[in-house]
Amino acid sequence: MTGAPGSVSSAARPSASDAPPDRTAALARDVLDLTCDRLSEPDLAQLKRLVFDHLAVCRRGAEAAWSRAVQDYVRALESGGAAPVFGAGFAASPALAALANATAAHGLELDDTHDESITHPGAPVIAASLAMAQALGLGGRDVLPAIAAGYEVVGRIGAATGAAQVLERGNHPTALFCGFGVAAAAAKLLGLDHDGLIAAWGLQLSQAGGSMQFSIDAAGTAVKRLHGGYAAQGGVLAVELARRGLAGPGRAFDGRYGLCPLYGSSPQLDRLVKDGGAALEIHAISFKPYPCCRLFHSTLDALATVTDGFALPPDAVRRVVVGGPAVLATQHMLRRPKSEMAAQYSLPFTLGAAMVFGPEAIDGFAEAALSDARVLDFADRVEALTDEDFEAAFPRHFGSWVEIERADGERRRADVLDSLGTPARPMTEAALIRKYTMLCDALPGLPTGRALWDRVEAFARGGGAEELLDGFGPR
Repeated sequence: MTGAPGSVSSAARPSASDAPPDRTAALARDVLDLTCDRLSEPDLAQLKRLVFDHLAVCRRGAEAAWSRAVQDYVRALESGGAAPVFGAGFAASPALAALANATAAHGLELDDTHDESITHPGAPVIAASLAMAQALGLGGRDVLPAIAAGYEVVGRIGAATGAAQVLERGNHPTALFCGFGVAAAAAKLLGLDHDGLIAAWGLQLSQAGGSMQFSIDAAGTAVKRLHGGYAAQGGVLAVELARRGLAGPGRAFDGRYGLCPLYGSSPQLDRLVKDGGAALEIHAISFKPYPCCRLFHSTLDALATVTDGFALPPDAVRRVVVGGPAVLATQHMLRRPKSEMAAQYSLPFTLGAAMVFGPEAIDGFAEAALSDARVLDFADRVEALTDEDFEAAFPRHFGSWVEIERADGERRRADVLDSLGTPARPMTEAALIRKYTMLCDALPGLPTGRALWDRVEAFARGGGAEELLDGFGPR
């Protein structure tokens, strides 16, 4: 006997055992279980490096015009608060301080990178974590596991979604993925349980976004600076609302309309969950010695090799060919940028600026450099093409090669798979301190690089955020 129209017989009805595993819930359990006692000595050492580097790029980035604009916005909204706004001389609520500070940290193109997810997690995750720690009176033993959890989420969801395809389709991974990492960190700091974090991720799912249109615009690029800030503010907001009982949908990552299926061409949902013995995603981070798009760092290292450490005069180079991932040619060949951000995202301009000013110089992207004839002439000699081997290695490796033809006809080529600052070629403690000194030495009231390193050490042993951040708020 058949059932009523539209009914499903018990034989055809799927059972609970047929339902796919809830990988979003499994990821939530993983990161909520991450405590300071579960962090190894290598984990703690890496977290200290990440915090130190973040403080350098955030404080110097706070001096930039776009950071000042966000600070002014936050100041107009806030009459008080406990989280310092770097370089602004006032404090704000955690969400708004996170907006300002993450924008500053993402504003110099010197913040850290998680290569496989093609994101800059440090700017939003650490900015939000430190803002909340200051407001809540927490110390390093609470904050460092929260930061590790944020990086873990960003890395896993980026890998599961397929960051290279996300980028190719025109979404910016930092804006798309990092708010979920911020939510994980904030949930831990505020003591949310498993259901609370799931709800926060569900709320963040409807905030996530970020377009790559800035990468092909010569002038309208300030929004890229804000992508770190948007993610930081959004993640904190999602947690604050979830804490107040607002329910977001479950399975924010692996549901039918979850993040990974929605934005991924062929998502690998198993990447959301990994073996408990695997290294944390914080160990897959690249530090940036050069103030430009992370994709260009291997190119700069290769250019250094073929120009004898940039000693070759720019006019001695007749032609430059760069081979690497396809995205170099499709999104980064703007030759006449009209803003600092556009210049930092232009492969031809970046190579010209490195030849004229040096690869570490922020001045190479300043407004005055945008019309520098020496830089522009060199940029006009740069070509880019897709190398299938480097394309296949991307985004696990941001490799490329450079071939130059000298004016005398000699050709030189160098291939670089892993640039300086990657896990394969890490920056030393001395190099990170030198980076901080270069960025912050001229700013008043700040500790020396060595003194800040000692502060971070004390923070990791349980010191408070207030002691760590002393001097970073005043202008």
